[in-house]
Amino acid sequence: MGSRASTLLREEEIEEIKKETGFSHSQITRLYSRFTSLDKGENGTLSREDFQRIPELAINPLGDRIINAFFPEGEDQVNFRGFMRTLAHFRPIEDNEKNKNPTASEPLNSRSNKLLFAFRLYDLDRDDKISRDELLQVLRMMVGVNISDEQLGSIADRTIQEADTNGDSCISFQEFIKASLVEKLCETCF
Repeated sequence: MGSRASTLLREEEIEEIKKETGFSHSQITRLYSRFTSLDKGENGTLSREDFQRIPELAINPLGDRIINAFFPEGEDQVNFRGFMRTLAHFRPIEDNEKNKNPTASEPLNSRSNKLLFAFRLYDLDRDDKISRDELLQVLRMMVGVNISDEQLGSIADRTIQEADTNGDSCISFQEFIKASLVEKLCETCF
Protein backbone atom coordinates (compact mmCIF):
# COMPACT_ATOMS: atom_id res chain seq x y z
CA MET A 1 0.00 0.00 0.00
CA GLY A 2 2.92 2.35 0.68
CA SER A 3 4.07 2.04 -2.93
CA ARG A 4 0.58 2.92 -4.18
CA ALA A 5 0.70 6.17 -2.21
CA SER A 6 4.06 7.22 -3.61
CA THR A 7 3.28 6.31 -7.23
CA LEU A 8 -0.05 8.13 -7.45
CA LEU A 9 1.16 11.35 -5.82
CA ARG A 10 3.50 13.21 -8.17
CA GLU A 11 6.56 15.01 -6.81
CA GLU A 12 5.34 18.40 -8.08
CA GLU A 13 2.02 17.86 -6.27
CA ILE A 14 3.88 17.09 -3.06
CA GLU A 15 5.93 20.30 -3.44
CA GLU A 16 2.78 22.39 -4.04
CA ILE A 17 1.07 20.86 -1.01
CA LYS A 18 4.22 21.47 1.09
CA LYS A 19 4.16 25.17 0.16
CA GLU A 20 0.44 25.52 0.74
CA THR A 21 0.11 23.58 4.00
CA GLY A 22 3.54 23.52 5.64
CA PHE A 23 3.54 19.73 5.97
CA SER A 24 6.83 17.93 5.28
CA HIS A 25 7.34 15.51 2.37
CA SER A 26 7.15 12.50 4.68
CA GLN A 27 4.02 13.81 6.43
CA ILE A 28 2.32 14.32 3.07
CA THR A 29 3.13 10.81 1.83
CA ARG A 30 1.96 9.28 5.15
CA LEU A 31 -1.27 11.29 5.03
CA TYR A 32 -1.76 10.30 1.38
CA SER A 33 -1.43 6.68 2.40
CA ARG A 34 -4.03 7.23 5.13
CA PHE A 35 -6.25 9.11 2.65
CA THR A 36 -6.15 6.23 0.16
CA SER A 37 -6.90 3.70 2.89
CA LEU A 38 -9.99 5.72 3.85
CA ASP A 39 -11.07 6.06 0.20
CA LYS A 40 -13.30 2.98 0.10
CA GLY A 41 -14.70 3.96 -3.32
CA GLU A 42 -11.12 4.16 -4.69
CA ASN A 43 -12.07 7.26 -6.68
CA GLY A 44 -9.54 9.72 -5.24
CA THR A 45 -12.03 11.44 -2.95
CA LEU A 46 -13.47 10.94 0.51
CA SER A 47 -17.13 11.09 1.45
CA ARG A 48 -18.63 11.92 4.83
CA GLU A 49 -19.13 8.19 5.35
CA ASP A 50 -15.40 7.60 4.82
CA PHE A 51 -14.66 10.09 7.62
CA GLN A 52 -17.25 8.52 9.91
CA ARG A 53 -15.22 5.28 9.81
CA ILE A 54 -12.38 7.05 11.67
CA PRO A 55 -12.79 5.88 15.29
CA GLU A 56 -11.47 9.12 16.81
CA LEU A 57 -14.06 11.16 14.92
CA ALA A 58 -16.83 8.66 15.63
CA ILE A 59 -16.42 9.12 19.39
CA ASN A 60 -15.71 12.88 19.31
CA PRO A 61 -18.79 14.87 20.33
CA LEU A 62 -17.90 17.43 17.66
CA GLY A 63 -17.03 14.75 15.10
CA ASP A 64 -19.83 15.71 12.71
CA ARG A 65 -18.84 19.38 12.87
CA ILE A 66 -15.19 18.50 12.20
CA ILE A 67 -16.20 16.26 9.30
CA ASN A 68 -18.35 19.05 7.84
CA ALA A 69 -15.32 21.36 7.92
CA PHE A 70 -13.68 19.21 5.24
CA PHE A 71 -16.50 19.85 2.77
CA PRO A 72 -17.11 23.18 1.04
CA GLU A 73 -20.77 24.16 1.02
CA GLY A 74 -22.75 22.00 -1.40
CA GLU A 75 -19.96 19.46 -1.84
CA ASP A 76 -20.18 15.84 -0.72
CA GLN A 77 -16.65 14.74 -1.68
CA VAL A 78 -13.20 16.06 -0.82
CA ASN A 79 -10.02 15.38 -2.78
CA PHE A 80 -6.56 14.95 -1.26
CA ARG A 81 -5.63 18.62 -1.69
CA GLY A 82 -8.78 19.78 0.15
CA PHE A 83 -8.15 17.14 2.81
CA MET A 84 -4.64 18.52 3.37
CA ARG A 85 -5.82 22.15 3.46
CA THR A 86 -8.24 21.34 6.26
CA LEU A 87 -5.69 19.27 8.19
CA ALA A 88 -3.24 22.19 7.97
CA HIS A 89 -5.46 24.14 10.39
CA PHE A 90 -4.47 21.65 13.08
CA ARG A 91 -0.71 22.08 12.59
CA PRO A 92 1.05 24.03 15.32
CA ILE A 93 2.62 27.33 14.33
CA GLU A 94 6.39 27.19 14.48
CA ASP A 95 8.25 30.44 15.17
CA ASN A 96 10.46 30.13 12.09
CA GLU A 97 7.39 29.80 9.85
CA LYS A 98 5.64 32.95 11.02
CA ASN A 99 7.75 35.43 9.05
CA LYS A 100 9.22 33.14 6.40
CA ASN A 101 7.86 35.04 3.40
CA PRO A 102 6.19 38.41 4.00
CA THR A 103 4.57 38.45 0.52
CA ALA A 104 3.02 34.99 0.88
CA SER A 105 -0.58 34.59 1.96
CA GLU A 106 -1.24 33.85 5.60
CA PRO A 107 -0.54 30.19 6.46
CA LEU A 108 -3.54 27.91 6.90
CA ASN A 109 -2.34 27.23 10.45
CA SER A 110 -2.06 30.91 11.41
CA ARG A 111 -3.82 32.08 14.54
CA SER A 112 -6.50 33.96 12.57
CA ASN A 113 -7.16 30.97 10.27
CA LYS A 114 -7.36 28.65 13.27
CA LEU A 115 -9.84 31.05 14.90
CA LEU A 116 -11.91 31.16 11.69
CA PHE A 117 -11.90 27.36 11.58
CA ALA A 118 -13.08 27.21 15.22
CA PHE A 119 -15.69 29.92 14.58
CA ARG A 120 -17.13 27.88 11.70
CA LEU A 121 -17.54 24.88 14.00
CA TYR A 122 -20.03 26.97 15.98
CA ASP A 123 -21.65 28.80 13.03
CA LEU A 124 -23.99 25.94 12.14
CA ASP A 125 -26.07 27.82 9.55
CA ARG A 126 -23.01 29.53 7.97
CA ASP A 127 -24.46 33.04 8.30
CA ASP A 128 -21.20 34.44 9.73
CA LYS A 129 -22.51 34.80 13.27
CA ILE A 130 -23.06 32.50 16.22
CA SER A 131 -26.56 32.73 17.67
CA ARG A 132 -27.62 31.59 21.13
CA ASP A 133 -29.31 28.53 19.57
CA GLU A 134 -26.16 27.57 17.66
CA LEU A 135 -24.06 27.98 20.79
CA LEU A 136 -26.53 25.81 22.72
CA GLN A 137 -26.45 23.09 20.04
CA VAL A 138 -22.65 22.92 20.09
CA LEU A 139 -22.54 22.98 23.90
CA ARG A 140 -25.03 20.09 23.95
CA MET A 141 -22.80 18.17 21.52
CA MET A 142 -19.83 18.69 23.81
CA VAL A 143 -21.38 17.94 27.20
CA GLY A 144 -24.27 15.65 26.33
CA VAL A 145 -26.66 15.20 29.23
CA ASN A 146 -24.07 15.99 31.90
CA ILE A 147 -25.37 19.56 32.33
CA SER A 148 -28.99 20.65 32.56
CA ASP A 149 -30.62 22.74 29.83
CA GLU A 150 -30.96 25.56 32.35
CA GLN A 151 -27.21 25.51 33.06
CA LEU A 152 -26.40 25.35 29.34
CA GLY A 153 -28.72 28.29 28.70
CA SER A 154 -26.96 30.25 31.41
CA ILE A 155 -23.54 29.46 29.89
CA ALA A 156 -24.75 30.46 26.41
CA ASP A 157 -26.31 33.69 27.69
CA ARG A 158 -23.19 34.66 29.64
CA THR A 159 -20.91 33.83 26.70
CA ILE A 160 -22.93 35.96 24.30
CA GLN A 161 -23.24 38.78 26.82
CA GLU A 162 -19.46 38.87 27.28
CA ALA A 163 -18.55 38.56 23.58
CA ASP A 164 -21.34 40.55 21.89
CA THR A 165 -20.07 44.11 21.58
CA ASN A 166 -22.61 45.45 19.06
CA GLY A 167 -25.76 44.32 20.89
CA ASP A 168 -27.21 42.05 18.19
CA SER A 169 -27.36 39.03 20.57
CA CYS A 170 -24.98 37.08 18.34
CA ILE A 171 -21.23 36.64 18.11
CA SER A 172 -19.59 37.81 14.87
CA PHE A 173 -16.18 36.57 13.80
CA GLN A 174 -14.60 39.85 14.92
CA GLU A 175 -16.25 39.52 18.34
CA PHE A 176 -15.11 35.89 18.46
CA ILE A 177 -11.52 37.02 17.81
CA LYS A 178 -11.71 39.73 20.49
CA ALA A 179 -13.15 37.29 23.04
CA SER A 180 -10.42 34.77 22.18
CA LEU A 181 -7.70 37.41 22.57
CA VAL A 182 -9.12 38.57 25.91
CA GLU A 183 -9.15 34.94 27.08
CA LYS A 184 -5.55 34.47 25.91
CA LEU A 185 -4.50 37.66 27.70
CA CYS A 186 -6.18 36.50 30.90
CA GLU A 187 -4.42 33.13 30.67
CA THR A 188 -1.02 34.80 30.38
CA CYS A 189 -1.72 37.13 33.30
CA PHE A 190 -2.53 34.34 35.77
